[in-house]
Amino acid sequence: MNAKEILEKNVDLLAADTGCCSRLPSVARLRRAIELVKALLFPEFFDETVTEPSMRRYSIGVNLDRLHAILSEQIACVADGDADAMALRFIDSLPEMRRVLLTDVEAVLANDPAVDNRGEIIFCYPVILAMIHYRAAHALLKMGIPVIPRIITEMAHSATGIDIHPGATIGEYFAIDHGTGVVIGQTCIIGNHVTIYQGVTLGSRNFTFDDAGLPISRPRHPIIEDHVTIYSNASVLGRITVGHHATIGGNVWVTENVEPYGKVVQARP
Repeated sequence: MNAKEILEKNVDLLAADTGCCSRLPSVARLRRAIELVKALLFPEFFDETVTEPSMRRYSIGVNLDRLHAILSEQIACVADGDADAMALRFIDSLPEMRRVLLTDVEAVLANDPAVDNRGEIIFCYPVILAMIHYRAAHALLKMGIPVIPRIITEMAHSATGIDIHPGATIGEYFAIDHGTGVVIGQTCIIGNHVTIYQGVTLGSRNFTFDDAGLPISRPRHPIIEDHVTIYSNASVLGRITVGHHATIGGNVWVTENVEPYGKVVQARP
């Protein structure tokens, strides 16, 4: 083949429909949306236009209007139904979302002696960025919106190394120290006042498959009750329950239930 024939052949091949999806959102527009969410939740930290208190209401009003427009547009790309109403439902959840995120800030403050400033936690700690993305994505997923929640959590995953599936359920006062390498699976349920460290995996042990050989989404990740601490590089796998006030030591593999107030650590040599 000559150059023209090779080019024309590959134009035809690459122009063919992949069959993956005919309606896709814009990653760039969703990135802008999450930046607006951050500015709305914590304007003192993420909205450079708020230079004095008198500007606060004006700036929040403008940002809400922009977020509403972007979300309506992007939800319409992936979901059936009234995209405008869905965007408004999400906006209506923002005050409660901020309240819960502030409990996460308090959890970090209570668990890390290296910091005594809430502003430093919001600005610098990767867990807060990851939790803003997760809590926003989780709210959208509960409304039945596909694709967009996963895009939002993967943005935080790329930035922080913290991989939280938007389908996971995470309570209040949640802290991750350091954070790199943390994995929290889709059907994981985490209670209140839970602290985990870098490298922790809350994952599944195995999958159930349908007749076509494809994995079925069923509850397969751990349930972590209130006031549990899980130290670095522990793997907690399968649909097991770690009881309240339990402690999981570092570098252990846990595949069975842990009683309340229980402790799982490496055996001494």
